Amino acid sequence: MSEQRYDEETGQYTTGHTYDGLEELNTPLPRWWLWTFYATIIWGIGYTIAYPAWPLISGATQGVLGYSSRAVVAEDIVEHEAQNAALVEELTGTELASIDPASDLHRYAVARGGAVFRAQCSQCHGSGAAGVQAAGYPNLLDNAWLWGGTVDEIAYTVEFGIRNDNPDSRYSEMPAYGDIFTSDQIAGLVEYVQALPQGTGGEAAELFADNCAACHGEQGEGMPEIGAPNIADAIWLYGGDAAAITETITNARFGVMPAWGERLSDADVRAVSIYVHSLGGGE
Repeated sequence: MSEQRYDEETGQYTTGHTYDGLEELNTPLPRWWLWTFYATIIWGIGYTIAYPAWPLISGATQGVLGYSSRAVVAEDIVEHEAQNAALVEELTGTELASIDPASDLHRYAVARGGAVFRAQCSQCHGSGAAGVQAAGYPNLLDNAWLWGGTVDEIAYTVEFGIRNDNPDSRYSEMPAYGDIFTSDQIAGLVEYVQALPQGTGGEAAELFADNCAACHGEQGEGMPEIGAPNIADAIWLYGGDAAAITETITNARFGVMPAWGERLSDADVRAVSIYVHSLGGGE
């Protein structure tokens, strides 16, 4: 068993271990470092006593000081709401269309609505609101609106949603023409639709006039009041290539949007509607 010894040549203590001609020094840590280390241990023990720290089965120790980060956040929210109470009251009591875009109220609504959009809407419509065509999430930056793009129409859509369980939600339904038309007729309709607003004539023109024009219009211009899209403007919710249009005509589409009025406050619904309208695609 090796023992500590003093090396007169180097003037240092060694542990007595030698490896490959090298001796292991026994150099103690500086006293100030040791006291600092001991102090951090004492501080750590005190912290776990004073603040929430040790995990339990269904929670954690609360700490003798009763500190809660959730309570701090709640206090900050209350303080924030108090600071903006006047603007919130004005926002909920003013007709949306009459709000001046240059006003402090509009700037507040856009800022608040942007936060709501990023937290609740961006998952489907994208962080930039450009939508995801392959999945049927609409682009909110253009002027193509299924149910109208005025700020009031947007607010209604946000509040009540589309094709959900809310009795006031937007609702429309396209038939699945795969159960009605032959594959050749559907192929002809696809060609006809892709050529709109001119169309291609023949049997496809008759099929369109008899089955589609009632909702989409004679020239495919759409009817926002019933949620029928414009199919002559080259803007497609699910894609405008032959395969996508064939799928739409054959099996129809049935996109759903939640009724955000059931989850958000009236102020948040109004704010996010103003925000979406301010992106440039509103009517």
